[in-house]
Amino acid sequence: MELYTVVTSALCTLLLPLLLIITATKLWELYCFSRRDTSCHWPLPPGTMGLPFFGETLQMVLQRRKFLQLKRRKYGHIYKTHLFGTPTVRVLGADNVRHILLGEHRLVSVQWPASVRTILGSGCLSNLHDSQHKDMKKVIMQAFSREALENYVPVMEEEMKSAIDMWLQSGSCVLVYPAVKRLMFRIAMRLLLGFEPAQMDPTHEQPLVEAFEEMIRNLFSLPIDVPFSGLYRGLRARDIIHAKIEENIKEKLRQEPKSSCKDALQLLIDHSRKNGQPVDLQALKESATELLFGGHGTTASAATSLITFLALHKEVVQKVRQELESKGLLSNKPDEKKDLSIEILQQLTYTGCVLKETLRLSPPVPGGFRVARKTFVLNGYQIPKGWNVIYSIADTHDVAEIFPNKDEFDPDRFLTPFPEDSSRFSFIPFGGGVRSCVGKEFAKILLKIFIVELCRNCDWDLLNGPPTMKTGPIVYPVDNLPTIFKPFSSTC
Repeated sequence: MELYTVVTSALCTLLLPLLLIITATKLWELYCFSRRDTSCHWPLPPGTMGLPFFGETLQMVLQRRKFLQLKRRKYGHIYKTHLFGTPTVRVLGADNVRHILLGEHRLVSVQWPASVRTILGSGCLSNLHDSQHKDMKKVIMQAFSREALENYVPVMEEEMKSAIDMWLQSGSCVLVYPAVKRLMFRIAMRLLLGFEPAQMDPTHEQPLVEAFEEMIRNLFSLPIDVPFSGLYRGLRARDIIHAKIEENIKEKLRQEPKSSCKDALQLLIDHSRKNGQPVDLQALKESATELLFGGHGTTASAATSLITFLALHKEVVQKVRQELESKGLLSNKPDEKKDLSIEILQQLTYTGCVLKETLRLSPPVPGGFRVARKTFVLNGYQIPKGWNVIYSIADTHDVAEIFPNKDEFDPDRFLTPFPEDSSRFSFIPFGGGVRSCVGKEFAKILLKIFIVELCRNCDWDLLNGPPTMKTGPIVYPVDNLPTIFKPFSSTC
């Protein structure tokens, strides 16, 4: 009898929690299913909604690529899930993405997860809508005009030469990803926010870089602001960044611009003064933080991928050098060496193909977030009003039929133009539609200069071979890419 009682008690102890979990999960699935639009006869996409409240957020954050690959293999190009507290549909493939990106304001509108909106703030471009977004984008685009970009080239070249010289003189391995992040951060601080080099000594710069890393790490977290949570850490890091930017804004407000070519922050300040209203300091800090995030995080990721692919494909480096030599950019004689300019950079066709191929295989930003403004049908499935919609850049590149041998690094594939209809949404490293990246021309020029300076100044080898890549939320190498740099000397 006692044995029976013990066994019964043990079974109850084990089974009751299990039954409660199963019941809660089933009720959660029923609740999520009830969120469908019953007025639409089309079914919801296939997929699972995960655990109550948490959904599949934890699996996605912890496993990222593995999680997304499993989902894609099991459910195809459209599937449902539950991420960051909201039912979500994830889409990939050129045709599906085309509907999302061209459906802005009609089918969908931008809506990043609550943690992103909280940390970056409501005043930044990514979180603005309709006329406010249009007006702000118009202002910021002035900082990326051809004239502005032409003025940026010498600063970009100066910073890159200085960084590469340090890598060459180190005499030991360089952890590329942190080094490139510091480089791109300095460039963004100078060109986008107007910081002077004297304001960016390593003592003050490093804490700011670390704060940015902490903020970015916690951008995509559960929307719970309690001590030690991801959102809490992200907000504390954001406050450090805001304090530094506020110093710069107040300095700009006290002085007249020193140059006719204004940085993006100065343009935003001038725009905020137009109507005679008091300057909205918080909105300016949010916009400046977003500019720094977009201006250095993504370019650092892409530059790290460039070093990786070029190290693994020495024949591509040789072809780049041949192109540089043909344009007079490889000469060792100072009187023969041409200065870089927008015009010359645009003539570097093959170098541009190297950049495109890098962005195809390793886009820094894996996708974008939208929310359904109304229920609509996509490829036979209903997307209910209010559900989040994530479009995937990386997976869309991966499944694009216009790229044969898609796993190979082959810049030559971009030498022949693709038909416009088939390629427009098969290759979208900067997004598309009215929400495409405002700084894409800035990024292209910056990364082209990076390729030029690398290939005409050094050779390099990866100490650990091809790296394992992780997304958090920007793509980066897990080992930070330890690399040995050696001087390259042209025989020209």
